[in-house]
Amino acid sequence: MDSGRIRTPRTAPRTTAGARTAPRTGPRTGPRTGRIAALAAAALLATVVPSAQAVAATTPRVDLTVLVVDDGGSAVGAITAELKGSGVPYRRIDLGDPNRPVLDAAFLSDTVDGRPRAKYQGVVLPHESAFGPDSAEATALQTYERTFGIPQVDAYTWSHPGVGLDYTDQGGWSGVLDGTTAGVTAAGQAGPFRYLAGALTFEDNDPSIAESYGYAGRPRAGYTSYLDIPVDGAEGGGRASLVGEYAADGRRELVVTFAYNQYQRQFRALARGIVDWLTQGVHLGQSRNYLSVHVDDVFAPDARWDPALNCTPGDFDCVGDDGEGVDPIRMTAADAQYAAAWQKASGFTLDMVYNGGQGEQWKTEHGGTDPLTDRLVADRAQYRWINHTYTHPFLGCVQDNAVVPWQCAKDTAGNTLWVSRSEISGQIRDNHNWAVGKGISVDRTELVTGEHSGLRTLPQQPVDNPNLAGALADNGVKWTGSDNSREPQQRAVGTGTVKTVPRHPMNVYYNVGTAAEMTDEYNWIYTSRADGGSGICESNPASTCLPAPLPTATGYADHIVPQEARTALSHVLGNDPRPHYVHQSNLAEERLLYPVLDRVLADYRALFAANTPLVNPAQKDVGTELGRRAAWDQAVAAGKVTAYRIGGTVTVKAPSGVTMPVTAPEGTRKRLLLGSTAFGTAYAGTRSAWTAPEPLQTTVTLTLPTT
Repeated sequence: MDSGRIRTPRTAPRTTAGARTAPRTGPRTGPRTGRIAALAAAALLATVVPSAQAVAATTPRVDLTVLVVDDGGSAVGAITAELKGSGVPYRRIDLGDPNRPVLDAAFLSDTVDGRPRAKYQGVVLPHESAFGPDSAEATALQTYERTFGIPQVDAYTWSHPGVGLDYTDQGGWSGVLDGTTAGVTAAGQAGPFRYLAGALTFEDNDPSIAESYGYAGRPRAGYTSYLDIPVDGAEGGGRASLVGEYAADGRRELVVTFAYNQYQRQFRALARGIVDWLTQGVHLGQSRNYLSVHVDDVFAPDARWDPALNCTPGDFDCVGDDGEGVDPIRMTAADAQYAAAWQKASGFTLDMVYNGGQGEQWKTEHGGTDPLTDRLVADRAQYRWINHTYTHPFLGCVQDNAVVPWQCAKDTAGNTLWVSRSEISGQIRDNHNWAVGKGISVDRTELVTGEHSGLRTLPQQPVDNPNLAGALADNGVKWTGSDNSREPQQRAVGTGTVKTVPRHPMNVYYNVGTAAEMTDEYNWIYTSRADGGSGICESNPASTCLPAPLPTATGYADHIVPQEARTALSHVLGNDPRPHYVHQSNLAEERLLYPVLDRVLADYRALFAANTPLVNPAQKDVGTELGRRAAWDQAVAAGKVTAYRIGGTVTVKAPSGVTMPVTAPEGTRKRLLLGSTAFGTAYAGTRSAWTAPEPLQTTVTLTLPTT
């Protein structure tokens, strides 16, 4: 049950950082002097102009790396996760490490080829006084930011004049934000949060837990609010800010005054804009909001859960049945018609992961006709199709089902028996040829084996079937699906070029056709033994038991749907291209998948503007994306990437063969050997792409738009 989610962020800044859980009656330090007017949102895209006194007429070089000063709190951790996940290089300084480097002028800047160099394009601090307001490190950092025009993010602080806000008792508010709807201001939508639709509701997943605490303050001079909330009872009414930009003393800070962690939706929605502001719209790395859904076992029937036995008849571990599944779940022609109509209405395309041989077997056993296959084939152009093998056999070791759980069968010498290369190859080939014969367009480079079999399956089969890689090569397969819950990282199969594409399993089970069945099985898995459940949740430290069984009549709609939609949307907002997978049974009978997808799509479209559409990648595109990311992360970690900005020119160099993710403002152009061309593709109000040097070039050179 969503074991990876952090549900209890720190609800207020640490007191050692000088923050308070209640507003102070006076400023902690004297207000800054020499405040300047708030910068316009367009300043995010402007050329960095250094202080004339510091660097004379020489435009400095600014390296495209972010400095992260980490106190171990969830706010800095969240921003760091966003940088890492989108491929933005950063250097982390652990405040708790007694051997950490000291921030001084030499650490922050130097000279390269006679040109002043800023080593970091942006700075993330836990809060504005991370080093103490009068420390040498604070002075060095502020001088650096002022000299080179480097922005600073205050990851989580409180509302006070030191960050350009009134105290909360001066027309502001502090408290738990769970369920509160904030608004992106006009300045926010014109600036770093141009990709948001306008309203942002703070999650409230558990009424018994305070999930996010905040300090909303009224802006003072020099402060521009980007996200605010209405404040009831304030003098004259009005709104108070939770996120905004404070410009003073020749420096700029992005001030965040609410607690968060990397998993919460409110942060995930704002994360892109925080990085955009921090990097002035120019950085290495890119991100998209991805969603693709694989529907496995199309044309095949799926077994049905037995609420009396608490298992699925026909499965090896279902004790008490006769070994044969009864009353299987299979789509009908009407279900297929509904799927096509739903796709058209929702603007979303499903991937049909099909077993042609299972459809042929069904037809033979049912009088030689199959309206479902006829309907899906007639509508074949409306879907994407992925080979799932002809009859869905297990393609790993030969299974010994005489014991529970099953084991790999062995010969008399104790050697593991494996499904042969010829059998695996035939399953792939026959299914591909079946689709071609039906006029279905299918990419032979994509495959999902039944149950991801052939790949290692712990604990019984700790290695891949040694015959798998050869069979995949026989059929031109380059991308084969794997289970993200078992193997979240992409890897090679054998020594060839085939790579896995991890897929997220959705908690809409393969063996249920009704909401009552779904809830009954969910209760069995996620309730304690004392409540009549399996107790699996008690034994697994990565899981959580339900406080009580869900009502079978309402549990699916009221609890499972919103939770599963929330989990799927967290993947979408986390720049995660991995597909989700379900089964054809979820499109049959009560069509359980649609309420989940409808919720995901509705929540997404309520959050994001039209310039930030969902990206619905094919399996091979996901595989390519994951491979590029791995190569990029390796090059960055090895220190083999050089990237910097000098005025309006950005230069990026990486090892040969490594493509580079770059994000830049609209209007950016890529330099060619002769002339230039528009850079990247538009997404979320910026331009971004995986890019590489043009022929006869060794670097990527971009020219930023002038303002």
